[in-house]
Amino acid sequence: MTRLSIIGGKAILPDQAEAQRTNINIDRDEIAGVGTAENSETIDASGLIIAPGIIDLSVFATDKPAFRFGGITRAALMPDQSPVHDDPATIQFAGLKGKPDFWVHPLAAATQGLENKQIAEIALMKDAGAKAVSTGRSWISDSGLMLRLMQYCTDLDLPLIVHSEDHDLTANAVATSGETATRLGLSNAPAMAEALAVARDLILAEESGAHIHFRQITTAKALELIRGAKSNGLAVTCGVTPAHLLLSDDALADYRTFNRFSPPLRAQQDREACLAAVADGTIDVISSGHNPQGPEGKRLPFSEARSGMAGAETLLALSLSLVRDETISICRLFELLARNPARILGIDAGDIAEGKQADLILIDPDAPWQIDSNKMAALAGNTPFDKLPVQGLVTKMMKGGKVID
Repeated sequence: MTRLSIIGGKAILPDQAEAQRTNINIDRDEIAGVGTAENSETIDASGLIIAPGIIDLSVFATDKPAFRFGGITRAALMPDQSPVHDDPATIQFAGLKGKPDFWVHPLAAATQGLENKQIAEIALMKDAGAKAVSTGRSWISDSGLMLRLMQYCTDLDLPLIVHSEDHDLTANAVATSGETATRLGLSNAPAMAEALAVARDLILAEESGAHIHFRQITTAKALELIRGAKSNGLAVTCGVTPAHLLLSDDALADYRTFNRFSPPLRAQQDREACLAAVADGTIDVISSGHNPQGPEGKRLPFSEARSGMAGAETLLALSLSLVRDETISICRLFELLARNPARILGIDAGDIAEGKQADLILIDPDAPWQIDSNKMAALAGNTPFDKLPVQGLVTKMMKGGKVID
């Protein structure tokens, strides 16, 4: 039985603009209160930030060492696995992968085998523990199928997490149309392929009443559409990764395959639009898109390399750069990293408040370190930020009141 107090630190509290110096009391697996220390057993957090554990809304692998390093206490596991998470058994099994140190929330595949032909057994997967439904890496082009899927999700009160690229436009493209792709001779597709997919799905969401979450939004036009949908009261949320906030397609100049993503890197004006959308509240979530790929998938010609990055252990440090640049406050950052993902998944976490799960991290926000792809804790080190100096380290993590070593 755990009864302890975390003392001396500055806590990220709900509805506060800045971190507040206070004490956090924990009773067993819950936060018992905020204020005066009540327990004889204490953890000294002087000089540290006490924050809710990060809830990563988009990972493609259960990667415990990377999650621990990055302060991720819960991760939503995409259904693009082998086998695909399209039945109750795979959902139940995936949900056990993180225990006892982490929470893994497997997402239910929207269609059988993620083949976009027949809706999967979503209700049974919800009963097995799925908190949301996902189309995985692909976009469902059949509008009739997508409408029926949204109607099922509405009836089951499950959010639908979608990938947004019109595949009839993107085909085998590996880059965004523009000067960089043309100069490098890379197969490319227009950025509006994202906005087109978003526009279709927003119309269907309005018709069905579904809560739709656009997993990665990377273009100014798509953000404009989502901003308008929110102002009209639609249940829509969206996310982005640090890569699309910090890099533009200029980073492709040396054909570096660590910079190949889906969706691909965009023009500078789109990157700036994403930063503005983080600041104004249009973007709800920053997630890692954690997708570790070994050399067999990345040491290939750019057009043949696999997309994705190992992002879990760099998510916090890269996101903290937005605070240092005064794009957002640290409290707003943890809305993006913890509170909003928890609300989307419907789980009782993501905040430091009485009765919430005691999933907490202690952060030294100024601790310097250097990202090194050869020394990463992840299953593979395919990061576009290799050798980048950063600040911000997790010094301690707790899951359900238990310290995780």
